[in-house]
Amino acid sequence: MSSSSRIRPVRRAAQIAAVTAVAVVIVLVIGFLVDNFAASRAEHRVAVAVEESPRVDFEPEVTLGGFPFVTRAGDGRFPSMSISARGVTITGCGDRGACTATVDARLDDVTTGDVWNVGATTPIHAGAITAETRIDSVNLGRLMGITDLYINTPAPEGKAGGGGPGDGLLERTDGIMLSGTVPYPDSPEYEHGLPPSASGYTAPKVKISVSARVFVVDGLVHVEATGLYDGPEDHYSADVPPEFRAHILKRFSSVLPPLPMAWSTVPDKALSRGSDLIVAGNNDQRIVKPVDYSTVAAQGD
Repeated sequence: MSSSSRIRPVRRAAQIAAVTAVAVVIVLVIGFLVDNFAASRAEHRVAVAVEESPRVDFEPEVTLGGFPFVTRAGDGRFPSMSISARGVTITGCGDRGACTATVDARLDDVTTGDVWNVGATTPIHAGAITAETRIDSVNLGRLMGITDLYINTPAPEGKAGGGGPGDGLLERTDGIMLSGTVPYPDSPEYEHGLPPSASGYTAPKVKISVSARVFVVDGLVHVEATGLYDGPEDHYSADVPPEFRAHILKRFSSVLPPLPMAWSTVPDKALSRGSDLIVAGNNDQRIVKPVDYSTVAAQGD
């Protein structure tokens, strides 16, 4: 027998193995894509149900944890569910325009029942719920009556370049920097309909940065300015007369109105994260309904 005749079966076996491997990969890829498509449709179903909540004006982002999805869809048991609803209305801004927040929630050990039948009033069982409400600088400024307010989370002292890609977003409860323009005592809130930040506002005013801390008491978020900011971060400084400093700090201090939290979770923590104010709270095992997602947080006694 020639050497070439002996090689042919070996090549044929290798070809069959290669074709089989390619076929298996194709089947796995198709299965993965089908599973992802099914999960996205189910997530959309839950998002539409949450959108029935009165303050939710836009379809939220929903992510169901666990793979493969199709094996979990029937009984609706998932290790986690994440929801993020943007543009949720906050009351209490008065004549300063509409205020909104992003209302987030993470549910662990979730049972929805048949996920394809989830509706606005479907009971969802959760082993634990972590809720966060995020307020950006613009909306925090409206709530505090400072049109150009900006919140910033400085890096800790001695940590140059803090907040880089390796650190993620910095978080602080104290030493937060707030910047904005406020009127001096006896200056009007508005001049000819213009706020102090407008160039057409000519009454005495100051653009300044202050240090502040945030905390929660009885479900309400307190913002308390503690001094003029003089740290290394880029900031606004001005020669504020000593007799006006208490007034300036008071203008940068506020008790915010009750805020919407996922499923009425009572907030117990506030902090800054990057350029957002974060209000957070936790719940133990609960049964919730999508239609009740965005409600004002209950206040303590």
